[in-house]
Amino acid sequence: MHGDLESSEALREHDISSVLHPFTNAVAHAQTGPDVIVRGEGIRVFDQSGQAYLDGMAGLWGVSLGYSESRLIEAAERQLKQLPYFHSFSHKSHPSAILLARKLLSMLPVPMSKVFFTNSGSESVETAIKLAWYYWNGLNRPTKKKIIARERAYHGVNVVSGSATGLPVVHNGFDMPLDVISRVPCPHYWRHGKSGESEQEFSKRMAAEIEAVILNVGPENVAAFIAEPVMGAGGVIVPPEGYFPAVQKILDQYEILMIADEVICGFGRTGRMFGTETFNIRPDIMTFAKQLSSSYLPIGAVAISQTVFEAVAAASNVHGVFGHGYTYSGHPVSAAVALEALNIYEERDVVGRVQRIGPYFQSRLRELEKHPLVGEVRGVGLIAAVELVADKASKKVFQPLGKVGAFVERRAYEKGLITRALPASDSLALCPPMICTEAELDEIIDKLKMAVDEALDFSAAA
Repeated sequence: MHGDLESSEALREHDISSVLHPFTNAVAHAQTGPDVIVRGEGIRVFDQSGQAYLDGMAGLWGVSLGYSESRLIEAAERQLKQLPYFHSFSHKSHPSAILLARKLLSMLPVPMSKVFFTNSGSESVETAIKLAWYYWNGLNRPTKKKIIARERAYHGVNVVSGSATGLPVVHNGFDMPLDVISRVPCPHYWRHGKSGESEQEFSKRMAAEIEAVILNVGPENVAAFIAEPVMGAGGVIVPPEGYFPAVQKILDQYEILMIADEVICGFGRTGRMFGTETFNIRPDIMTFAKQLSSSYLPIGAVAISQTVFEAVAAASNVHGVFGHGYTYSGHPVSAAVALEALNIYEERDVVGRVQRIGPYFQSRLRELEKHPLVGEVRGVGLIAAVELVADKASKKVFQPLGKVGAFVERRAYEKGLITRALPASDSLALCPPMICTEAELDEIIDKLKMAVDEALDFSAAA
């Protein structure tokens, strides 16, 4: 810290005067100010007063290896000294991007041909959708433009990726979503399953509703279906049994590309290296970010199949160039850190670790299902959500939606736990770093339970 920014109060005042925060009420922020985090170690972060917090959200779903992984820091330092920046435009490249692309392709559960680098999940999804359009245009099927996306999906906040997102908070005030998106239902079995309907039956019904939208729009007009293996910000919705195989069959029938958005699920989070493996998905395009570098540096990626690449390559030859890219695509320092993260995942068998401690995490969390405010606990591996309801029997939601969840989030924070109240429901998300011990998972869950307990009186008053 320097000069007038050394004191805690000065930090807060400077933030209020100079920073426009994402997903924040700017008027409320001017009154309350920020919680300023200044340091991280292991699975904990520390604020400007020295208070420690268990990071139950791994930052924003991404700090898989915790906050003090020396190998990632050293990888960045080495690359900064050797080649701090170069680009990938116009036939240029550098070793970090080449090696990272090769490593990523070797890890994927389905055959993929090429990797395109981005700087975030939003850019990855934006790129994937543009690639789908470019692909179909290259095959002389220019009417295939519609993207089918799900209610409560989260695919980013850019103009097209934000339109694919199915959360009103991302659209309000921005003239979104674009009409290129066709929306289908969220496959939340606990919330939307009919009485006596099995998960398999529910999945077939969800697939039939997707098919109905395709037929209504016209298969000749649909480019791709995009889905997160586990829906993240929309509520940590785990797909019901048989969902993706049923959907995949329909996509194959009508020649529609499958885009698997692995931005949250990728690199071990679900107990397999990719959510695509966990839920039997066969994507044509995959998107990545977050845990790709354990969120140490901004980087994202898009992988495409050989079939998609061949059409894209041919189209680029017709147009003279593939006219898409970012200044920092495959930034050498970010790529070097991501490559080291992928090596760590394999060397330390992080997937095996999640398979060992994930069931304990899920079992302990499900103890909360006995709580009078908890309607459902759901999750897989080391990602989960606890949904709060006004009435357990009817699954009635609180009004206004989100107020009780925000209360629990703040109470948990005061107890030294970072969780996240999700915008589509009164659900508290947990996505802890994958280096957690069982004792640390116990701390996280115990603090959350105390915060939920304190919501009893608040919810009654609300």
